[in-house]
Amino acid sequence: MTFTEHAAIFPCAGDQLLGIVAAPELPQATGVLIVVGGPQYRVGSHRQFLLLSRALAEAGYPAMRFDFRGMGDSTGELRNFETINEDIAAAIDAFQANCPQVERIVLWGLCDAASANLLYWDQTRDARVHGLVLLNPWARSEATLARTHIKHYYGQRLVQAEFWRKLLTGKLGLGRAINGFLRSLKQARKESLPAVQDETLTFQKKMAHAMGTFHGEVLLLLSESDYTAKEFIQAVQADRLWSAAIGRPNITQSEIPEADHTFSSLEWRGQVESITRQWLKTKVNQ
Repeated sequence: MTFTEHAAIFPCAGDQLLGIVAAPELPQATGVLIVVGGPQYRVGSHRQFLLLSRALAEAGYPAMRFDFRGMGDSTGELRNFETINEDIAAAIDAFQANCPQVERIVLWGLCDAASANLLYWDQTRDARVHGLVLLNPWARSEATLARTHIKHYYGQRLVQAEFWRKLLTGKLGLGRAINGFLRSLKQARKESLPAVQDETLTFQKKMAHAMGTFHGEVLLLLSESDYTAKEFIQAVQADRLWSAAIGRPNITQSEIPEADHTFSSLEWRGQVESITRQWLKTKVNQ
């Protein structure tokens, strides 16, 4: 399907944000807002967000990618993923103003942008949002990082010939390796111990709460060879709230074999586009 692209400048809390809208000739009622993980701008690593928006538009889904405050061509001070709720809300307003046929919004995000999308829902309960696409969500804590190192780094090292060669020739730095392992082991145990009651929810808990209460469809897309994805899995397995949320019937999970964090190959990006389009067709656009 043919489509056009145009820039959209829109306000957000006194600043000006820039978005790029890909509008199909015959648009669906579902539009995809691509939220950018930082620090980068609307094109994305390996031009992924640009290519994704065009692939979606070719399939009939309006798409918009934008620079939040402090990035790319938008004004304002740089913000992190925990403080862009106003940016996402303003972008949804602008998206629907530029594509009035769009009735349902899907938020699409990679890494901390996936986290930002969950945090946005947790804070706003925006009724316009009918779907979430979450790629390799950022849920890092010291404990999940430690568990991931123990399971995937130290475990793999023990079966590597290079590890044993360095060990037998005295080139390993055994003391440092043991100390590093013990630090990771100590940190990994912390979250399994009874915690002091704290009324302040971590961003990870807010993400889990959003996943467990979101009423729409969710596509969780993970890279097999990505440590951020492995940390997310560790977080889910270690937390009952996360485990219950992931098990809900509105969650569709998919994994791309061998893919890295940013889906750097043409093949991996193509799989992301294909899985996203199929999920939109079968789960959201009904």
